[in-house]
Amino acid sequence: MEASPVGAGELGEDLGWSPCQPFPLVAVPPGCDSGFGKAAARHLDALGLRVFATVLDLQSPGAQELRQCCSPQLTLLQMDLTKAEDIQEALRFIKAQTAGTGLWGLVNNAGFNDTIADAELTPLQHFRTCMEVNFFGTLELTKGLLPLLRASRGRIVTISSPAGNMPYPCLASYGASKAALSLLMDTFQCELAPWGIRVSVIFPGYFKTGSSCNPEYWKKRKHQLVASLPPELLEAYGEEYIEEINKQFLDFMKLAVEDLSAVVESITDGLLSPRPLVKYYPGRGLGLMYFIHHYLPHGARDLFLKAFFINPKLPRGLQPKTLPGTPPHKP
Repeated sequence: MEASPVGAGELGEDLGWSPCQPFPLVAVPPGCDSGFGKAAARHLDALGLRVFATVLDLQSPGAQELRQCCSPQLTLLQMDLTKAEDIQEALRFIKAQTAGTGLWGLVNNAGFNDTIADAELTPLQHFRTCMEVNFFGTLELTKGLLPLLRASRGRIVTISSPAGNMPYPCLASYGASKAALSLLMDTFQCELAPWGIRVSVIFPGYFKTGSSCNPEYWKKRKHQLVASLPPELLEAYGEEYIEEINKQFLDFMKLAVEDLSAVVESITDGLLSPRPLVKYYPGRGLGLMYFIHHYLPHGARDLFLKAFFINPKLPRGLQPKTLPGTPPHKP
């Protein structure tokens, strides 16, 4: 379901503000130096909201771009969601800056993944890193801002992923962290309703963000993964197996949409609409995908995901073995 774009001029009485009140403050953590975060920060700033946008590197090209194209109201903060001290410093700053105005909304934009591989091939540390960024860091930041959001009866908008709803091949670590995040936000949606806080979750389709479509980045990550695997595990699957799934992933990402406006409109609607949706699904093909997921047998869903995303070939250890001296089979 698509969002109905809401402009700053449409807010007024529906959200309980008078014309003499300042526009609300919105925190958009982290990753605002690229992708959805940067696009959302620019759009919300253009609507007249004061935005706290967090980035990993204050000197990154994306951070520099935000400084140049946004109003002086936008504030950039450095934050790494895997570092508790960074989160606490950002919380202290935002609380101090909003003491007299309040905080209207929080946009959770964290999304980390750097491995395309079966769960058995994915290092355990990678599962932990995905959970630290995509779940625990987001949880800590959200909990830290809840007193301000309760006071304003504000909004929480979180970007999750369809990979957190269904078993995409070779995305176990990322999908597991997004599944945990989605369930957490569903729980918040129920628990915070009596406080007047509205919680929305966005499940985007396939968009071109950050390094997600950079072939050199994924080539480097593939080589690092192969080098880290125990010899017996690499022998069981074969390096050619890992090569093939990464090739299929890059072919799939060529279809990613460059225009991020559908996601930005969903974020804006979740923050500013008098009647925000609980779930948003911006992106092409998601309706069919969720129909198959919810109404057809799991086997049909799994076949669809393999045809649509990645269809791994047989690992080396499962391939028929040719006996010495046996001529190769001809179809």
